[in-house]
Amino acid sequence: MDPTSNLHSLSADIVDPVTLTYFKRYRMEISPEDVRLNSADAYEGYRFVSWRPELIDAHAAVKFQSFRHELDANVFPCLGEAEGCRRLMIEISKRDGFLGVATWLAEYHDFETDTYIPIGTVQGVCDREGLGSIQNLGIVPEHRGQGIGSALLKRAMEGFTKAGLDQAYLEVTAQNEAAIRLYLRLGFRISKTVYKAVEVPVANKHALGL
Repeated sequence: MDPTSNLHSLSADIVDPVTLTYFKRYRMEISPEDVRLNSADAYEGYRFVSWRPELIDAHAAVKFQSFRHELDANVFPCLGEAEGCRRLMIEISKRDGFLGVATWLAEYHDFETDTYIPIGTVQGVCDREGLGSIQNLGIVPEHRGQGIGSALLKRAMEGFTKAGLDQAYLEVTAQNEAAIRLYLRLGFRISKTVYKAVEVPVANKHALGL
């Protein structure tokens, strides 16, 4: 009997080693009334669509396209899978505190095909303490830098105000400096630092520079 045969059979069962990694995240808070929509703001070629249940797949698809290559897909692995994003979107929409009035989809007008393509998403939830919670603000890479993330956040804040909520918050991974700059610019303030423990494959950890 070949003494190495057992080694060959075992090799198929070996998985990539993982290590427990702690991701630093900031909780950032704001009073929704401090964020105002400006009717003069124009986003040529874009439109913003309020929540309807039939838009679940569109929100999920944008969520996946926005996060699949980002650090947050390691912090929250479901964001790196199309089906995981769909499950997450369904779960958020079924929460008791889900706020359709604070949930928005951004679409881009493709003039060649004369169709609107979903490119941005944000969801708003009222948590158990009666605070507005921003969930998964995402813009697909090709449409970042156009002010769409800011526009979505402003609409979510307006939705929280309409729902009677006077405080709102979100959490952001500390390494996501672009997002933090956006939130600070809108008036969010860092209120707490938290750490999320995640099992990350060693290969991924090296690739992320962790």
